[in-house]
Amino acid sequence: MKQVPGNHFLFDKDMFTQWLGIEQLELQPGYCKLKMVIRQDMVNGFGIAHGGITYSFADSALAFASNTSEKQSVSIETSISHIKMLKPGELIIATATQKSSTNKIGIYEVAVTKESGELVALFKGIVYQRDQPAG
Repeated sequence: MKQVPGNHFLFDKDMFTQWLGIEQLELQPGYCKLKMVIRQDMVNGFGIAHGGITYSFADSALAFASNTSEKQSVSIETSISHIKMLKPGELIIATATQKSSTNKIGIYEVAVTKESGELVALFKGIVYQRDQPAG
């Protein structure tokens, strides 16, 4: 995995992401790829992954992808569309890609897929790029 300014510090200090069991697969400027396995303690009353789990997974991908520049980025608006349900034991992948960036605003899309490549959720995030260093 390529280390980008700020990101290795962000990942190492992000206890929630680590609690989820997320692993970084790839990291490049404006791009991040993560993986995670759905655990039994992540399911709702229907026996499927709670929507907040998929949301949090995608949000972590947004955080790492958007903090690959020299500036610290924080989300200002996010949304998710849940397309397919997930069950315990399934491995999922989040791929965050920068779609647009100005001096202060970045727009990202995060595709969450099953290991097979089947799309299960689509997440959009807008970040504000602060005048503070990312790391």
